[in-house]
Amino acid sequence: MTEQDTKIALITGASRGLGFYLAEALAPDYHIVALARTTGGLEELDDLIKAKGGEATLAPMDITNRDAMAHLCRSIYDRWGKVALWAHTAIHAAPLTPAPHMDQKDWQKSLSINVDAMGHLIPFVAPLLGDDGTALFFDDPHGGEAFYGHYGTTKTAQMALARSWATESAKTGPNVQILEPKPMRTALRARFHPGEERDALAGPKDEAARLLASLQG
Repeated sequence: MTEQDTKIALITGASRGLGFYLAEALAPDYHIVALARTTGGLEELDDLIKAKGGEATLAPMDITNRDAMAHLCRSIYDRWGKVALWAHTAIHAAPLTPAPHMDQKDWQKSLSINVDAMGHLIPFVAPLLGDDGTALFFDDPHGGEAFYGHYGTTKTAQMALARSWATESAKTGPNVQILEPKPMRTALRARFHPGEERDALAGPKDEAARLLASLQG
């Protein structure tokens, strides 16, 4: 198999949680391009993928850096020509707080990671997906809920853009899907519900497997 025939899965937000286990589950059927800011998490993922006989390209980058994302996507194109699957799991979860008490730095970070980055990620990745690729986004509906001003507002905006793209591409491709994971034992949820009984929540590894299986059903 030549590099141009290799199936590429781009995972943005691959160093932990759902993104980490989606990347692990997709290997070795896909060569994983794993993007995140946390180098340690990426290296741990790389070890797991290699143990399965797979391969990964680690991209310790910030999705809010437009130039870095342009360089990454150009590099993917030059080496492989396309991406078969893109799963976008990168998210900023600011602390829950009443709307009048929202911190400006958390607000700007939420906008930058959860919304603004989508404005260049989709235009950069869409040509790599072409008509036949698949883009996955993951809803976590909290818009309008008390104390979810930072997260709920920006996550809702992110999903609105993803749904627009899904509608636009329904007849032409790529295949844009919005999935809704079950509540999981992740660091993100622990920030929102620190006293919650975690044993009752879905494991992110199991949830990654379930969501991928739903694509084939």
